[in-house]
Amino acid sequence: MADQNTRNYLSVLPHEYGCEILLEKTTLDKVKDPSFPNDAYCIWYKVEEETFMDLTRCRKRVDLFDMYYDKYGPGAVQKIDFGYGRTNPKLWGIKPSEKKKKR
Repeated sequence: MADQNTRNYLSVLPHEYGCEILLEKTTLDKVKDPSFPNDAYCIWYKVEEETFMDLTRCRKRVDLFDMYYDKYGPGAVQKIDFGYGRTNPKLWGIKPSEKKKKR
């Protein structure tokens, strides 16, 4: 029999909510990197009296809230705020192509 203090959190798939987790259980210093896309959100949530922060992308904030609510339950989401990224979302994650040498 499992310990009653241990909760089994649901396995939630971010793509089902239209979300993408960029950094999970991270620090504010890592989130402040300007190379992240400017449509990313910081979300603070509480799990068993310990607060964590993630950096995520999503279509709408309500999708982000729904994902964390379904995964960790009521009262888990503490705060959702804008991220610190400066990169255009269309250009984020694209690697520059190699330039061919001219003959």
